[in-house]
Order: sequence, then C-alpha cells, then structure tokens
Amino acid sequence: MTYVVTQPCFGSKYGNCVDVCPVDCIYKGEEIFYINPEECINCAVCVDACPVDAIYEETEVPVAWQGYIALNAELARG
Repeated sequence: MTYVVTQPCFGSKYGNCVDVCPVDCIYKGEEIFYINPEECINCAVCVDACPVDAIYEETEVPVAWQGYIALNAELARG
C-alpha cells in the first residue's frame, strides 16, 4: 500500500509533506502535490506534516476522493 494526496491539497501551496519525506517521493504538480506509489515506503511521516489533512493510506481514502488514488499514480508516471 501507499499514501495518497487527496482533494484538500488541491490548489495548496504548502510543502510540509515534501520537507519531511525521508525518500523524496512527494512531488509538486501544477495543482496538487502527489506521492509516487513506486517510491513511497509507507512510513506515514507525511500524514502528520500535512496542514490540510489531505494525505491518507490508500485503503483509507474516503469514497468521494477515490479518484485521487489514480491521479497520484498518473502524475507520478508523468
């Protein structure tokens, strides 16, 4: 499993999650930060660092935001 950045981060300029990630798997996209699922080590450090509560473990993403799982992976693929 991996962590996923969801809707509350859309348009956010905070990069707290990037600063604390020990493997540098969080990137800034045009509209949202995203986590590369191939690089994430599931440490959860980013969850507590997120000031907008936008990061969830993949299996715990709210139903309304399930599309962000695919979005994170798509952004990571470039």
